[in-house]
Amino acid sequence: VQLQASGGGLVQAGGSLRLSCAVSRRTFLAYDMGWFRQAPGKGRELVAALPWRGDRPWYAGSVKGRFAVSRNNAKDTQWLQMNSLKPEDTAVYYCAAKTDSSPVYSASNYDHWGQGTQVTVSS
Repeated sequence: VQLQASGGGLVQAGGSLRLSCAVSRRTFLAYDMGWFRQAPGKGRELVAALPWRGDRPWYAGSVKGRFAVSRNNAKDTQWLQMNSLKPEDTAVYYCAAKTDSSPVYSASNYDHWGQGTQVTVSS
């Protein structure tokens, strides 16, 4: 399976960006999707996730109310809409997938990764 993330860039604080993640060569029937980010000098953190059914999205407290995750299973694509961006949102963002039955917020269970896309928020 391959995951391809895109849509990063440079934006001013308060602005918005929409990241996309396309899944190709899928060999499993269903998968949960997650968005992670890694800021310079920090560990990778899960910021949003959505189960295969598309219900009950999960968000980290730092992005809740500002980010929204969605997906189109027929197109094997998911999106992360990021609004009211802050400088502390600056990071490399990754999309990832997992196929087990653990909760979508089980960060360590994601085992399929795409390359990252840089998001930079200027103050």
